[in-house]
Amino acid sequence: MNTRHVVISGGASGLGLGMVLRYLKRGDRVTVLDLRLGDVARKQLEIAAAVGASEWEFHEADVTDQQALVNAIQAAQKYFGKVSLAINSAGIPLCKTIADMQPGEFSRVIQVNLIGSYNYAASVIPHLAKGGHLALVASLAGITSNYGYSAYGSSKFGVLGLATTLRYEYELQGFNISCICPPEVFTPLVEAERLHANPVSMELKKIAGTMHVEEACDAIVDGLDQRQWLIIPSISGKLTAWAARYIPELFHGFLSFMIKRTSNRIKNATQSR
Repeated sequence: MNTRHVVISGGASGLGLGMVLRYLKRGDRVTVLDLRLGDVARKQLEIAAAVGASEWEFHEADVTDQQALVNAIQAAQKYFGKVSLAINSAGIPLCKTIADMQPGEFSRVIQVNLIGSYNYAASVIPHLAKGGHLALVASLAGITSNYGYSAYGSSKFGVLGLATTLRYEYELQGFNISCICPPEVFTPLVEAERLHANPVSMELKKIAGTMHVEEACDAIVDGLDQRQWLIIPSISGKLTAWAARYIPELFHGFLSFMIKRTSNRIKNATQSR
């Protein structure tokens, strides 16, 4: 079996790190792109590489800086060769209503999640091997959004739109495009988000449920192996996406009921204190 070159942005933590570890254990050569690589993650990479008799490299790169991505991917290609699989897993959450949002927060989320996805795709596509595969991590929020998700939902709807367009532009050239839309996955970023998240948003998230990183990565990698276009790595997530797409008014009505009920419960609890 030929050794592949896999490039994963946001590969030093969360979903990105989980996928990096799986590909290293398979024997793939992996280029990890991120803002920094901590000691714990470095040790995990070393262990996974030893298991798979594989190799990895880390390149510091910010997805909002397209030239930094170009430089990192060019350096990676010189060392590991053409890219077989490229995954953009870099992104940031934000759970705030428009009324609570601070100046610049909306733009920052769009810059990282959407513009960053474009920068990554534009930088890596010229280095994809024949029959190569590009995957962009969006979110179930890119299909349904959520209360308090004007920034995050908008950015992930945009990633899904970008990936859809890339299918039109590149599939006929022999490349595969995937868009990954998981429900909430309990990563360090999500754990931090929950400390200040809107309680209405948290209640609505229970509809699709929360996945552990391990189960989410297993399902995502399986979908990528099958070269699926839209990868939603949970049954509840798939059902939620189906309802949002095919019975939108019923879905909206249900969410509106949930928002009203949760808001009233919070209001009553506050008044009783």
